[in-house]
Amino acid sequence: MGLLQKALETYDFMEARAGDYEVNKEPLAPIGHICAKPSIVITIDQDGHFRSAAKWDAGKIIIPATLKSSSRSNGIEAHPLCDQIEYVMGDSSENEKKKAYLEQLKLWCDKSGDKKLAVIFKYVSENTVTDDLVRVNLAVVEESGSVKNKKDLICWHVVGLGSDDECGEVWKDKSLFASFNAFYSNKLREDFEKDLSMVSGTHDFVVPYHLKGVYSLSGNAKVISSNDAANFTFRGRFLNSQEAVSIGYEDSQKAHNALKWLIANQGKSFGDRVFVCWNSCGVEIQRPFSPFLSKEDGEKKTPSDYKNDLKRKVVGLESKLPEKAGVAIASFEAATKGRLAVTYYNEFAYSDFLDRLKSWDEECCFFDSKNGFRSPSISEIVTYAFGTQKGQDDTSRVEIDRKILGSHFQRLLLCRLERMRMPADIMRNLVCNFSSPLKYNRYNRRILGFIACCVVRKYRIDMFGEEWSMVLEPDKKNRSYQFGRLLAVMEKAEYDAFDRGEERDTNAIRMQNVFVRRPGYATKIIMEQLKNAYYPRLNTGRKVFYEKLIGEIMGVIGESGENAFNKPLDETYLLGYYLQKNELWSRKTDESSDKEKENE
Repeated sequence: MGLLQKALETYDFMEARAGDYEVNKEPLAPIGHICAKPSIVITIDQDGHFRSAAKWDAGKIIIPATLKSSSRSNGIEAHPLCDQIEYVMGDSSENEKKKAYLEQLKLWCDKSGDKKLAVIFKYVSENTVTDDLVRVNLAVVEESGSVKNKKDLICWHVVGLGSDDECGEVWKDKSLFASFNAFYSNKLREDFEKDLSMVSGTHDFVVPYHLKGVYSLSGNAKVISSNDAANFTFRGRFLNSQEAVSIGYEDSQKAHNALKWLIANQGKSFGDRVFVCWNSCGVEIQRPFSPFLSKEDGEKKTPSDYKNDLKRKVVGLESKLPEKAGVAIASFEAATKGRLAVTYYNEFAYSDFLDRLKSWDEECCFFDSKNGFRSPSISEIVTYAFGTQKGQDDTSRVEIDRKILGSHFQRLLLCRLERMRMPADIMRNLVCNFSSPLKYNRYNRRILGFIACCVVRKYRIDMFGEEWSMVLEPDKKNRSYQFGRLLAVMEKAEYDAFDRGEERDTNAIRMQNVFVRRPGYATKIIMEQLKNAYYPRLNTGRKVFYEKLIGEIMGVIGESGENAFNKPLDETYLLGYYLQKNELWSRKTDESSDKEKENE
């Protein structure tokens, strides 16, 4: 099933909610309507007299729209009821936009006989809208006589009709929704012929215009556009746009309004792309953008704790939907101001969807010294792989250009959903960034180290089928891993020799970049500095401990042969470094606690 078919299926299932307003959510627009955010609400009485006007401070509302007005960018195309100030100001003999607005409203008013429409038509026809808005300071007239805020959208509130059953707020009146749909359906018969709609397979009035603003941050961009007959949208392949794609009016309205509703309420923006994941039955599902277990789920002290909690979470989510229930996911990007590209679309069975997410979280995870074992979010990985630290103080955070974030986020999302391999360039960027620690403050080093270890572990699983442990393995026969351990030990030995309150980077940190490229050379320099300047400051027990540990590590490294001693390290050095560092700091914490107990 394609994107539009799935959106149509979703609308059909949720159609009973069309026209309803929910707190902090954008409503689902009925056929023939769109959602828009007004700037001003004008209240008039049953005789068409101005009562008051106020700024609109709520969310979007439902307004009727024609095919052309819902996709307008230039030219004169009036909305049937609620429109911008420039469509209702001045005299219709001088303002072509107002003339078009009144003509359309009059036709609808005559067909429906609705009292509110008649009252609104009477008020606008009296040409006092601008003066009324100026009087209440909601319209600004410039010296030239033009209205500065003429693009502000107006909606109507009619009072005093004498019936509690009639809704004076036109954006909530479902009888008006039905009235316009009936009126406009009759008009479509005059303008278009019925043909096969490729979305549903039914016969309907095939239309060349489709809704814009599926993604609110790209308000003029359209998923489907075929009204550019002067250039090469379809010319050269087809005689007319219908030969390229024919979509019925109802199918187009339902599918586009469903997509707008889904993106507004469930979509998530990353950079210049928006992603939405949904179930056509309206049941809330796990989003694939974040790991199953968040930091708020509690610290996982062992890998077993993490895996067991992950399994329990998945079992709980599976119970919310039938096993064969479907999940759809799509991403959109405004390639130009007028075109909205569908950069990804796929559907999954719910059980398969959860299994893919769980598999990623089991493989792309590691120990976080602050939160225990966990998996990072995709946006965290992309940010630390391609972002830069803004500022030099301890509060500075890593930031990334939005154009870079969107494309790389989608790459990793596909890895998680499609079981694709971890991209090597992302892994290398993270390792390279971590190997240049002077670019980051202590907070960002910690986060970067954790994320890099997760990605390296996932990469080694994907590329070589290697399962790397998330706990320290002192006897592991891997040269890079052991050199990583050595770097962590030398760093901690120097740090222990610092005076109380002394905060600076150790020689091991400053030489880390050299250490990765020439480990033998860098080790010699760091060890000489340790023995000459820092070992004398350590007590005997601490000095013996570090010398013994370094000797053990060098013994394992020596098994690789002298020729390999100074060769560059691969990415696995980071795992050894990170785990050994956590082990040493945990040991210090335990010893400090024991000493405090003895002093008590």
